[in-house]
Amino acid sequence: MALRVRSKIWIENERGELVIGMGRLKILEAILEVGSMNKAAQKLRQPFRAVWGKIRATEQRCGFKIVETTSEGSRLTEAGIELLMAYTQLKNRCAHFADAQCEELFGREERAGKFRPDSSPKGSNIHAGHKDGFHE
Repeated sequence: MALRVRSKIWIENERGELVIGMGRLKILEAILEVGSMNKAAQKLRQPFRAVWGKIRATEQRCGFKIVETTSEGSRLTEAGIELLMAYTQLKNRCAHFADAQCEELFGREERAGKFRPDSSPKGSNIHAGHKDGFHE
């Protein structure tokens, strides 16, 4: 049985408000691709108002414009492109690190036949949370 790790990475501001995650990344990528917030919303099958609201909220939370209106439609600002690139790099680095850690921690024992998912100590209810570490 091959095991894989899955994770979700997002960026929040100091008040804990979402700045960028996978949903906003898809919106920015779509705007970059089609050159229009309206066409991006259609491509993503989201209401224009929802896409516009997420862009506006991100701009307010990070304190700079990420999308600007042009005579042809919309485009990412330089800061918007930098946000998209930095988040993409962070997401990819975290995924690579998590994959390596999963292989190190689970792959070796799995191949040796030592890892048994149902072999946790009796009465143990330890689980990992992605947001705030381990809980007991």
